Amino acid sequence: MRNTLTIAGKELRGYFSSPMGWVVMGLFALLFGWFFTSYLAYFVQRSMQSAAGGGPVNVNQDMIRGVLGNASVLILFLLPMITMRTYAEEKRSGTIELLLTAPVTDVQIVAGKFLGAVGFYAALLGVTLLDIAILFLFGDPEWKPVMTGYLGLLLMGSCFISLGLFVSSTTKNQVVAGAATFVVALLLWIVSWLGSSFGPTTAAVLSYLSITEHFDDFSKGVIDTKHVIYYLSVVAFGLFLTVKSVDTERWR
Repeated sequence: MRNTLTIAGKELRGYFSSPMGWVVMGLFALLFGWFFTSYLAYFVQRSMQSAAGGGPVNVNQDMIRGVLGNASVLILFLLPMITMRTYAEEKRSGTIELLLTAPVTDVQIVAGKFLGAVGFYAALLGVTLLDIAILFLFGDPEWKPVMTGYLGLLLMGSCFISLGLFVSSTTKNQVVAGAATFVVALLLWIVSWLGSSFGPTTAAVLSYLSITEHFDDFSKGVIDTKHVIYYLSVVAFGLFLTVKSVDTERWR
């Protein structure tokens, strides 16, 4: 466990010492803030209409849910930039040999890099809490649905990270790793759209494989065990593939 945490700490420090890490964090904070202000303006307009006799409004459902839904789109585009360097850069610079000959197992290496990337991703989400705090300062939203939505974002991002680690472990080129990770993530994103071209059984299977279908309940403030199991299964599968890829690299 100590070796895993050491690798995780090294990876996390690497993200914060890299210009790319700060660029990703700045882009994520900027775009999230733009979505937040857009939805806030829309919610204020809806509130004024409600006060004039319109239907009731709810800050969690009418605003926060939309903001977190758009944040999931940002994850699709930005997380490949986080994972693309994890192994590709090690291979390009030649430090992968030092890592593989160190007294650590493949599982410890993969777990450490995964925890480091998840830690940086959690920091990205933490920055956005400053925007959400404004709502609690001037309004009265329910905090449990907000935390549930962030849990969904964390689980979804962890899936992309685990798959991104595997892709990065198969190439020396960071750009190729980032592009391939985006393609894999995009396929998981749109796979349910293909269901309309097939029968009901295939459509149900494709809907279950869709990573966004499982996030919808989280954005509503609902934690369903089947969604948690799905995300954890994808994470485990991605890490398993990464371990096998690293093991293959060790024996080359």
